[in-house]
Amino acid sequence: MLSLNLFSKIMIQIEDTIISLDVFQKQFVCNLNKCKGICCVEGDSGAPLDEAELPILEDIYEHVSPYLREEGKRAIEIEGKYTTDLDDDYVTPLIEGRECAYVIYDENQAAKCAIEKAYEDGKISFKKPISCHLYPIRLQKLRKYLAVNYDEWYICKDACMLGKELNIKVFEFLKEPLIRKFGENWYNQLLEAEKLLEIQ
Repeated sequence: MLSLNLFSKIMIQIEDTIISLDVFQKQFVCNLNKCKGICCVEGDSGAPLDEAELPILEDIYEHVSPYLREEGKRAIEIEGKYTTDLDDDYVTPLIEGRECAYVIYDENQAAKCAIEKAYEDGKISFKKPISCHLYPIRLQKLRKYLAVNYDEWYICKDACMLGKELNIKVFEFLKEPLIRKFGENWYNQLLEAEKLLEIQ
């Protein structure tokens, strides 16, 4: 179901999700050359994980571990392939309270994901946690709905600037992970919502 009226002019409803207007209005394109993947390093806890992703992390670890740095392996040995944060939500472990344990660095010292590298090399079929793939969108469970919100973070200012330069909106930049999470039909409804918003 697509609704432009249920949440007045602050949210759009599609099926059991409510989408912030920022997803349609903000512009964003990751600029790894500028930020060096700092979102994988900064923050209070690891990347949020869906419960369904936990056994996947266990299953793929033997294929991911060859890509990990020694400090990442040690953190995982101590905390496990996943852990919980102060809210008891599942997250990836951190290295001494800083970067994600699955972080690796390329030749330009940009933070990358060992899981994604293993995926790109054809070792596994799981690309990376959906929360990482969806960023800067964050999902929040409400009583009846799943909120789809844009997370504005100062470290992503270069991504916002590049998005404006290229005129690419958040939902356009995140087409692949949004379809991965919600499906083609949901994304087509998102496109329809965007068209309706433009004529209002």
